[in-house]
Amino acid sequence: MLEVRAIHKRFTPDKEVLQGISLSVKPQEILCLLGPSGCGKSTLLRIIAGLERAEQGRVLLNGNDITEMPAYRRGVGLMFQDYALFPHLNVAENIAYGLRMHGAPASERRRRVEEMLDLVNLEGYANRSVDELSGGEQQRVALARTLAPNPSLLLLDEPVANLDRLLREELLEALRRILKRLKVTTIFVTHDQEEAFALADRIAVMRAGRLEQVDVPATLYRRPVNTFVAAFLGFRNLLPILAWRGPDTVCTPVGDFDLPPESTSERPAVGSRLLIPPDAAVLDSAQPGTKYAPFTGRVVAVTFRGSVFRLQVAPEGKEEEPVLHFEFRTRGRERLPAQGELVQLWLDTAQMRLVKEG
Repeated sequence: MLEVRAIHKRFTPDKEVLQGISLSVKPQEILCLLGPSGCGKSTLLRIIAGLERAEQGRVLLNGNDITEMPAYRRGVGLMFQDYALFPHLNVAENIAYGLRMHGAPASERRRRVEEMLDLVNLEGYANRSVDELSGGEQQRVALARTLAPNPSLLLLDEPVANLDRLLREELLEALRRILKRLKVTTIFVTHDQEEAFALADRIAVMRAGRLEQVDVPATLYRRPVNTFVAAFLGFRNLLPILAWRGPDTVCTPVGDFDLPPESTSERPAVGSRLLIPPDAAVLDSAQPGTKYAPFTGRVVAVTFRGSVFRLQVAPEGKEEEPVLHFEFRTRGRERLPAQGELVQLWLDTAQMRLVKEG
């Protein structure tokens, strides 16, 4: 539905904000642009919307080149982080604003406003002032206003960034349900990995104006293409590889591991690290299976987080070596390992991955 071809953008002569970005979005797909602040994701969104111009490259929507088309003619809905609601208009008037700008008759505006209020679960709010609404309610009004003109493409820039965690999780679930119900193609920008995994069908990870990886969430999580993507997704156990013993045994500062053939068959040609996911460890006294490697370490720190707890563990007798970070389900444990305690872990080698430096 949408194609972005070799987009370049500069704000100053010595800094290229976007460096040849090419990307496609399928009909009804929810695509996330994920990356740290300053990587160019919001600039790319604004170029697609027509609010910024690229120095090079093309933007195609449904096969039509819209690169030079003004924003108001693109049929694209754009929702910003601050919602930009009009304080002098009530809820219904805010939702109807875009319809009125498009010249929709009053009867159609009333019908569409009712539909949107029902869609975002704000029935009975039509005559309220937006100043009376909570942050979550304002977010839903802003979404209803953006969807009311029935845009062919929806662009969301950090749509839930200003909300507290619990409300953010609730609204992400509601937002995905609404977008899938309406079958509207969507691109949204975020720097939050949890938001991306909760909402997106595919995730495009950006760094310094370039795309690093575009994949479905499960593949992105299980197979990050390089250490930047892995670290940005929150993986902290990225161990340097000191040597290889045979085709499948890797030597690291915390020990040697026999990896499954499917992992070593994808060994990067130049430079790599061993990624051990935080959920790849079992804390138990009995060996759970042949694919597990033993690891004895001393607890450096323990953090309780309700249904899970996190351990930082240093290899026994090698406290100067890298500390490993693991996460476990609480499972009704009355006593968690204490700081300084020696623990026996079993590491699932099937979950380990070789990740290219970069």
